[in-house]
Parts: sequence; C-alpha cells; structure tokens
Amino acid sequence: MMRHTEDGLPVTTDADDVVQALNQFGNELLSHGKGAAVVFEAAASDPDCALAQAWAAAAYLFLMTDEGRRKAQPFLDRAIAAAPHANARERMLVAAICAWAADDVPRAIALHGDVLTQWPQDLTSAKLLLIHQLNDGDVRGQLATAESLLRADPTRRFVHGLHAFALEQNDRLREAEFAARTALACDEADPWAEHALAHVFDTERRTEEGLIWADRYGARWDRCSSFLYTHNWWHAALFRIEAGDHDGALALFDRRVWGVRKDYVQDQVNAVALLARLELAGAVVGARWQELADHLERRIGDRSNAFVDLHTLYGLGRAGRDTAAHQLLLGFAARARRDDARCDVWGEVALPAARALLAHARNRKREALDLLTPLLPRLIAVGGSHAQRDWFDRMHRDCLADRTPQPRRRLAA
Repeated sequence: MMRHTEDGLPVTTDADDVVQALNQFGNELLSHGKGAAVVFEAAASDPDCALAQAWAAAAYLFLMTDEGRRKAQPFLDRAIAAAPHANARERMLVAAICAWAADDVPRAIALHGDVLTQWPQDLTSAKLLLIHQLNDGDVRGQLATAESLLRADPTRRFVHGLHAFALEQNDRLREAEFAARTALACDEADPWAEHALAHVFDTERRTEEGLIWADRYGARWDRCSSFLYTHNWWHAALFRIEAGDHDGALALFDRRVWGVRKDYVQDQVNAVALLARLELAGAVVGARWQELADHLERRIGDRSNAFVDLHTLYGLGRAGRDTAAHQLLLGFAARARRDDARCDVWGEVALPAARALLAHARNRKREALDLLTPLLPRLIAVGGSHAQRDWFDRMHRDCLADRTPQPRRRLAA
C-alpha cells in the first residue's frame, strides 16, 4: 500500500488520486496559488493516509486563528491514529504539524529540519519550515534551509526564489537580487521570487524600480492566494508612498490590499500596516480604520501569532475601539503567563511592544517612545520580514520627531 509523489517520495496510500492531490497541494503552497484546498480532497479520499490528514490540518492552521485550530483537530486526530502505519517521513511530518498546532514552533522547526536533512526533495515540508523560521525571527535558519535546498538540487522549481528571499533577510542584497532574477529567468510563474525583488528595492530605496516592478508583474498576481496577492500589492503601495503618491497608495489599499478576504488575518495585517504607513507619511485615511476594525474585533480572542496580534491591536487603537483593545492587551498578558517555548517572547517583547503600539495609536507618543526604544533590537523575535518590521522603526522616528503630545482627531465612524 504505497504510492510515490512526483518527487519520488513514498506515501502510505493505495489511492492514486490522493498522491495527485498532494502533488498539487505542494505546488499550490510553493507558488502561493489559489488551489491549496485540494488537500481536503486527498484527506476525504483516504482517511487512513496520515500525510493527507496532516497536510489538511496544516491548511487550517494557516488561518492563524482559534477557529482554524479547532477545524484542524479532527484531521490531526486521524493523522495521529494513522501514524503507526505510516513511513518515517510521514510520522515526522505528523509530529511537526501537531507541534505547530500546540504552539510548539521550536519543535516543529526541529522536526521539519530533520525531514530536510533526510529528504531534501520534500519542498512542501521545507516551505513550511521557512514559514516557521520567518515567524520565529530566525533569519540565519531561513538561509541555512534555503542553501540546503539549493545544494540538493539547484535545478528544482522554486528553490532560487526561496533562496532569494532568505538572502535578502540576511542583508545579502546583491546575491538576493541575482537569485530572484535567476528564478524568474527559469520560471516566470514564481511570485515569491517577484516578492524577493520587491524587498531588495524597498531595502535599497530603489523606488522607481519598485514602481516598474509593480507595473511589470502586477497582472500575474491574480493567480495568487489572497495573502501574496494583497502582500505584493502592499509592497507596490509602499513604493507609491515613497514616491509621494498618497492617492495612488490609497487607491491600491481600496482595490488591491483590502477587501479580498477580509476575514483572513494576513490580509488584515497588510491592511493595518498600509494604513499606518500612510498616516506616518502624512496621508489622511478617512474612515478606513473603522471599517477595518469591524473585522479586527472578531480576532481579539486569538493568540496564534504575536506579529499578527500587534497589528490587530494597533488597528483597534486607531479606530478608538478601546474596550476591544483592552481585552486584546489582557490577552497578551495571559499568553505571556503560559509556561511554554514562546512565553518569554510574549512576555519580554510582544507585551511591552503591544503597550507601545497602543500608546502610539492613541497619540501618547512620549509613552510610546519610552516603551519602544529599548525594544527595537529585540522585535525580530516577534517575526515578520525586514520590510514589515520597518514599521516599528518609522513609528519610533515619528515619536522622536514629535515629543510633545498633541490631541489626535478621532476618526469619524
């Protein structure tokens, strides 16, 4: 009872359609496509296939919400039940995804790292490893993972794009640009490589090239999942802001960044970050905070990711949703009291950062400055990319530039 994926990896199933669906799921994940839900077809076709059940659980965990965890649990239960009959790689992946569900990201990283060492052709596992390392602030780990993939097979699709982003996160910008362009020369359908180019242009303040980048590649992003669709357009909007085109950036917010999947936390992060950057640049965003906050309020009970929660809190603060913001701040404190692998990050970095961001959102800039200044070197621990964490630096500079608190007009509902 064994079939093999297109990469030659064994899967414990006798159903060809399960393997085909898993192949497609991996390609959708790596290409940031819209069809990752095909994994649920694999899970339904063979309830005893541990790998199909585990990846179906992962698809729900990507939602980064308590609801996603609840929906993942039946698939995890079936994966665990099937694991004794699975092969070694499948058992490792079941354990890794169970660790992720339990918020034990260090264990998940270690297990995916073991899979990478023994089966470097498993790009689906490697992609999830890179996501965990990004969310954990482990830039060196990202580069080590990408370099392992490159050594194993430099001809593999997506490998150069993964390598490009890891290089950029490690400030190796010339190599990152070369790797991204290499990826796109080999495969035009690699939006992650396009994304890596945007990071290089943003880091080096190559605004004109960034605007050209959006014009050249933007039409391709319609094929992407809402996360990368909205995120690449978020980058495009940042280039508009740098060019002084606030109206153009606001238009991208309205048409491309906000409104694709308003219930998805990654889209909410992009929306909060863009409105915040616009205001820091002096733009007037009108009632957009209010409409966004209607969706953010539904997430105040989720503690899946500190970086996400910081954005949620700031958006609630800017919209004047004081009760919801207070409840979320209490949630930060409660999460910090848990005895687990991430409690120190929540207690020593995320919680004081939350207080700083909420103070800034309420225009208490002296308080925000006092809280944010000692945190800046440590904020990498909450995850996010260089470009995303640049928001914290800009907020800090805003506090420095305006040490005298001034009343901030409450935005109209």
